[in-house]
Amino acid sequence: MIIEQKSYFCSMDLGELFKIRSNSLDPKTGNILISEPLMNDFHFGRSVILLVDHSETEGTFGVIINKKLNANVNHIVDDFPDFDAPVFLGGPVADNQLFFMHTFGEMIPDSSPIIEGLYWGGDAETLKSLIATGIANEENTWFFLGYSGWDAGQLVSELVRNTWLVAEITTAQFLNTPPEKMWQYFVNQQGESYKMWKRFPRNFEDN
Repeated sequence: MIIEQKSYFCSMDLGELFKIRSNSLDPKTGNILISEPLMNDFHFGRSVILLVDHSETEGTFGVIINKKLNANVNHIVDDFPDFDAPVFLGGPVADNQLFFMHTFGEMIPDSSPIIEGLYWGGDAETLKSLIATGIANEENTWFFLGYSGWDAGQLVSELVRNTWLVAEITTAQFLNTPPEKMWQYFVNQQGESYKMWKRFPRNFEDN
């Protein structure tokens, strides 16, 4: 009987058995995207992407916040102050460029707010000064190699295909959740109907 059940299971349409449904939130700046569990992609598999800027007419810009690289900023930028801060895999676009995020707000000119208490970019020379004086550290400054981008309408079409969950994030959640646990944490936050996502293999062929 057990053998017959197993044979029946393997012959079923797994996509129907484990139906993936996204939520109905419209994306906006400061939201996160949580990748669906079967996405088997180097950059986006089990990823959490913070939307730095989203516009229905201009497109979407974000960075992956849960994939830390085995390198720090001094391994990537030669003329940078000594700073033992990690670098994250931001995405596949402009992957030879380094971007930064911080909590300093107006202390760094030309920075842009993402969510309350969290800011994007700004004047790099000011950041270097904050590093040199010890004010900037790995608890308030993060670096990203490359970014994740969508043309106008592209992200919406991916949401229709249930590729992502859209969710909210607070600065406290970002600061207090280890990167390697972010995907699981934010899946849990979406409610009981999504907790089964954590059991999915990245690829059914690996199961």
